[in-house]
Amino acid sequence: MKQVILITGGAGYIGSHAVKELRNKGYRPVVYDNLSTGHQWAVKKDELIEGDLEDISHVQQILRQKNPVAIMHFAASSLVSESMQRPERYFHNNVINTLNLLETMLATGVKYCIFSSSAAVYGNPHHVPIPEDHPLDPVNPYGEGKVFVEKALRWYEKAHGFKYISLRYFNAAGADPEGELGEEHEPETHLIPRMLEVAVGTRPFIEIYGTDYDTPDGTCIRDYIHVTDLALAHILALEALLDGTPSRAYNLGNQRGFSVKEVVDVARGVTGHPIPTKESPRRPGDPPVLVAGSEKIKKELGWKPRYNDLTTIIKTAWRGMLK
Repeated sequence: MKQVILITGGAGYIGSHAVKELRNKGYRPVVYDNLSTGHQWAVKKDELIEGDLEDISHVQQILRQKNPVAIMHFAASSLVSESMQRPERYFHNNVINTLNLLETMLATGVKYCIFSSSAAVYGNPHHVPIPEDHPLDPVNPYGEGKVFVEKALRWYEKAHGFKYISLRYFNAAGADPEGELGEEHEPETHLIPRMLEVAVGTRPFIEIYGTDYDTPDGTCIRDYIHVTDLALAHILALEALLDGTPSRAYNLGNQRGFSVKEVVDVARGVTGHPIPTKESPRRPGDPPVLVAGSEKIKKELGWKPRYNDLTTIIKTAWRGMLK
């Protein structure tokens, strides 16, 4: 019998790619999603249960029925700029609802959790690339919530024997190379799909938020990691936990940063479109540079990103948008 993995937020962008890779690896994914930002179409061949983590009794019922060996927890609000305006929403959705999930796991005996964390836990880095032992000093409520959950997981392990791996993503990008899945948010806030919307004519220009950062061209620098490589890292983390690996946190990035202007230039080359830009003020809560140090997961779990150059990442996103 196939091992069941419950994926909260599995109808969303990263979660749906993880679901596909779980299925490919012989697991039985069960998706739990309230579809507030996820999409029913993104759950192609697997079971989808519509529900909210606020409903503790329903989550507990599902865990008892499905008896998963582990949970991959993607469900969260994820817009940094919105978290600056509505911190209450982010602490409710990302912290309280995660504690609800942990409560149901305790009640039903599920001991393994892969947690979708973020580079936002680091805040303004003291040095780059950023290692996992860098101080956690977030500069926005989104990152603060991720730090809280990571700390909670450590205490749950001490008290209850929980085992977990926190995966700190840098900038997820791209789309399923086989064309089954893509990226769709409403509203769209991610840089690469917004640029591609300009190229297909549904957006007049791309806004560049801040051109006065202390970087070579004045724009923010980010480390872009392909969504399939993120998904495959989740499988490695799951299998490591099931094999007895101790709880820990890993960065997920390509260890190379690109400025906003550099990303726009690559997208122009991929699409053949001029992609006009408009300079706008900085967004609150945006650090100037975020670049991952990812040697730890490569060394300990054997993670090897397959799509590690920006041109390839944008090409998969472009194909996904044109399908």
